Amino acid sequence: MLRIVCISDTHGAHAQFPIPTGDILLHAGDFSKRGREDEIVDFNDWLGTLPHKHKVVIAGNHDFGMEQHPEKARAWLSNAHYLNDSEITIEGLRIWGSPITPWFFDWAFNRYRGADIRQHWDMIPEGIDILVTHGPPAGILDVTAQGKGVGCEDLLQTIQRVKPRLHVFGHIHEAHGKVEKDGTIYANASLMDLQYLPTQTAWVVEL
Repeated sequence: MLRIVCISDTHGAHAQFPIPTGDILLHAGDFSKRGREDEIVDFNDWLGTLPHKHKVVIAGNHDFGMEQHPEKARAWLSNAHYLNDSEITIEGLRIWGSPITPWFFDWAFNRYRGADIRQHWDMIPEGIDILVTHGPPAGILDVTAQGKGVGCEDLLQTIQRVKPRLHVFGHIHEAHGKVEKDGTIYANASLMDLQYLPTQTAWVVEL
């Protein structure tokens, strides 16, 4: 049994949050405010202080530098496994990570709904144990303060195909929560609340 610590949307305030101990730390993106190199380096330095044996990070829509300079991204995040539509196996668990979210005001890693975003989800193979995406699937921990569900329909269909044991995401701060449905644990692990205050807590899942 491995202790999985799930966080997301720290937006440069990572040092302000109490992070539970565990075997694997998963960060589901938006670790910076605008993805500047100094922000990324500061985040990486902080990761290096954490005791978790394994750390896995994806980018989010705020992390512009990771999209604009993909050749530098892995070097910047030297204290973690950085996933970008890619997979890693840790302690027997297959983990897939993707930063892609539906188009929203031309942020980083945005794709139009439909065929444009579906090509990213089609890359996800069956047999994945943990899926880490920045945004939520449709209908699951995806409702904004205005009461609108903004999750991705194609991502939901992919999850129904892949059937991961755990799906970690963030993006919609106000939908922070954890639910289990059809054999998959869903964790919206946003640590910042809607007002960008560091008030929400990490989720810990044992697999």
